Amino acid sequence: MTATQQRDLHGLRALVTGATSGLGRAIASQLARDGADVTVHGRDATRGVQAVEEIQLQGGRPLRRGRPRRRKRASPSSQRSGDIDILVNKRRVRGVGSTETFEIGSFDAMFAANVRAPFFLVSAFAPGMWPVHGSIINISSMAGRLGLAGGAAYGATKAALASFTQAWGGI
Repeated sequence: MTATQQRDLHGLRALVTGATSGLGRAIASQLARDGADVTVHGRDATRGVQAVEEIQLQGGRPLRRGRPRRRKRASPSSQRSGDIDILVNKRRVRGVGSTETFEIGSFDAMFAANVRAPFFLVSAFAPGMWPVHGSIINISSMAGRLGLAGGAAYGATKAALASFTQAWGGI
């Protein structure tokens, strides 16, 4: 199947993090065009409204915009099956700087967005997705495989995401 072929995703629900701009927004729009009901998640409320309106103009049906509700970690048996069928972890926080001068707050924010959030979103939603063959898509970066000058912290977050993805996929 090529990237230009339409897929039938009617009846499926998707959550796309980082969906208010760039690649995340394009992914959310494409999922909606293919019939999925899309939850748009992002940091910028104004761009979130614009993304939702764009999806509606294209005939898509966004479920809502904003942050996914916080869930406490629970056993798989207590998860509601089918909360979402497609999870796209696209949100990222990027930072560049030398290791010796990198701000602790920036480091923590980057790891919270790029490592912690995808880990716990998968933890919350995957148990309900597995019985219905859901899809989890984690967007990483070449920075997770290559050592880039000034990018040690960011690269480490993307390497962690790549490692999670391999572990979750049984690779």
